[in-house]
Amino acid sequence: MTMSKSHLFYQTRLRRPLLDRADGVYMWDTHGKRYLDGSSGAMVSNIGHSNPHVLAAMQAQMAKSTFGYRLHFETETAENLAARVAELSPEGHEKVFFVSGGSEAVESAIKLARQYAVAKGEGKRWQIISRSPSYHGSTLGALALTSYAPLNGPFTPLYKAMPKIPAPRCYLDRDNLSDEERGIRYADMLRDKILECGPESVLAFIMEPIGGASTGALVAPDSYYGRVREICDEFGILLIYDEVMTGVGRTGTFLAAEHWNINPDIVALSKGFGAGYVPLGAVTAKDPIVEAVLDDGGFQHGHTYAGNPIACAAGLAVLEEIERQGLMENATDKGNKLKAGMEAMMADFPIIGDVRGKGLLLAFELVADRATMRPLPKEMNAFLRLSDIAYEKGLIIYPRRTREGVEGDHFLVCPPMIATDEHIDEILTTLHASLTAFVREKGL
Repeated sequence: MTMSKSHLFYQTRLRRPLLDRADGVYMWDTHGKRYLDGSSGAMVSNIGHSNPHVLAAMQAQMAKSTFGYRLHFETETAENLAARVAELSPEGHEKVFFVSGGSEAVESAIKLARQYAVAKGEGKRWQIISRSPSYHGSTLGALALTSYAPLNGPFTPLYKAMPKIPAPRCYLDRDNLSDEERGIRYADMLRDKILECGPESVLAFIMEPIGGASTGALVAPDSYYGRVREICDEFGILLIYDEVMTGVGRTGTFLAAEHWNINPDIVALSKGFGAGYVPLGAVTAKDPIVEAVLDDGGFQHGHTYAGNPIACAAGLAVLEEIERQGLMENATDKGNKLKAGMEAMMADFPIIGDVRGKGLLLAFELVADRATMRPLPKEMNAFLRLSDIAYEKGLIIYPRRTREGVEGDHFLVCPPMIATDEHIDEILTTLHASLTAFVREKGL
């Protein structure tokens, strides 16, 4: 049962039931209530909870060693995991740097990019362009790339903000352009920003190939991705893909970049990489980038737990389970079913303005007027209330504010990749009931 007093603190004073156990897609509190983990935690538990193969791999490594500092020893699990990640990554990504989470991965990626520029004699390159809204992590370097007012606001005096371009939120546009034309228009905003900043000062462009918490599974028009790559190549700028949320199979491919045949220069991974079993992340990079940095005195960066043998054993077992169970294919199949079901709900609920995403990285957005995409009044706090109603009914979804973090309401629906047809049906049924209760409560 929940303790009357907690010495822990996190983001708010919100208290939740005490977790008892978790298995597969379900979690139980100490009162016996069952919850379907419809967001995989924070889009982390890609292969579900309590997978016996992963637990066995961790236990086997524990019996051998629990820690070996990278400067003192190489470990078999880290070498094997790095080799497997390199096999699964885009061509040329022969080097892997391990970290413990998504913010660390992004920080490592941008520091690697900067050191590469210095090694090449291009020390004037330092600006990293990102998008607005966006979320790339909570550490100061990652916050400088982030554009999400509640998370940036208090800390802006502590870092140097990086330049931003609009995220390709084409679903909000009311124009006569085709999707292809919109994609090019948004991509060309990057070129304009590079010229505005001065091409000699721009180091990289960082983007999530499919939006995460800040834009709710935003997918750009297909034309956007190739054009961005062209622009980066034109000016000799590195393209960094933040695949912390999209990577390791969630969208139906190992990297979301594969949907558009894009080969970024640097990739950040985490979340589903450790899949909730251990803190684990990675940066992959094209070989010439790493070799240039190592030749110039080495990568001046590191984390104590990088390449921890238990974490790497778990990560390798996660990849093995994804392959053994065909979970990337399942993410595509069940994602199509879930997305179709969410789109069908738009007929019953006019407040659903948009459904979007790929694979099992999906979201829907609530609006006051679907024709204009005007958001619900922010005082309604729909993003919190609907998720609480769903939680009370035993379904966990992930809410955020979609308009720069200050208004608008979207909900990520991202169950584990092991989800079955029955689980998808349960999610849709509970979500429909939750929306019905929300509409009645708010008189919509």
